[in-house]
Amino acid sequence: MQFVRYNGGAGPTWGVQTNAGIHALADLPAGEPSYQDLTNRQYLSQLENAVRNETLSVVDPAEVNLLAPVPRPPKIVCAGLNYRDHAEEQDEEFPDVPLLFSKAPTTVTNPNSPIVHPSGEQVDYEVELAAIIGRTAKDLDEDEVYDYIAGYTVLNDVSGRDAQFSDGQFFRGKSYDTFSPMGPTLVAGEDFDPNAVEVELRVDGETKQSSNTRQFIFDVPELVAYISANMTLESGDVISTGTPGGVGVFRDPVDLLEPGQTCEAEIEGIGTLTNPVVEE
Repeated sequence: MQFVRYNGGAGPTWGVQTNAGIHALADLPAGEPSYQDLTNRQYLSQLENAVRNETLSVVDPAEVNLLAPVPRPPKIVCAGLNYRDHAEEQDEEFPDVPLLFSKAPTTVTNPNSPIVHPSGEQVDYEVELAAIIGRTAKDLDEDEVYDYIAGYTVLNDVSGRDAQFSDGQFFRGKSYDTFSPMGPTLVAGEDFDPNAVEVELRVDGETKQSSNTRQFIFDVPELVAYISANMTLESGDVISTGTPGGVGVFRDPVDLLEPGQTCEAEIEGIGTLTNPVVEE
């Protein structure tokens, strides 16, 4: 199921998006779901029945503004160098264990909201599949991981390369405001295979990145289990699984984002996350 968080004029709320429109989850007797609810297969089955039986009011998607599925994550944990084609474009050996870094939670912004280009910075795009943690997790085995994931969304891991390379670490360059556009949907349920979906990013309609999560060096269970062995994961945490080859800084010639351009980050089964780039 494709969940959306949106504002229809009365504040943020949740719905399930289908071809018929957005089914308003505020109509449910128990109210809107939590991230933990989305890890409950029985809950998802009941929700599918409610949508199928048309017991919820339907909202026209054209009349609402979509919001990031997780507006302020407790933490954002990212995997670096996790696609074979991304490692190859840098002439890097595949890592033996996941390479982790973080982004500030204040980087999150909504679908269709602007990416603000800091003056003098080299700004790059990185389409990524993000897994949303549904409930507290520590020391997970790989075969337990899916029971703790609320769903998946698209995250554009926008990067300030000047800060990243001059600092010798990632946090500042990854943490400018608006540098984590997220959405447009959160996909939950067993029908979505995070390790076998098409991933693409376009700038002004021109394809810059095109790959498949089959290129993962560490798949979702491996990655989340590894992270949970090193830190406690909480409901609403975002695990961003890395980006494929084709990022701007490693293109020849270098091809970075400029104000006035538009990014479209698309993942099969989740949708297209669109954000314009604007001057600071």
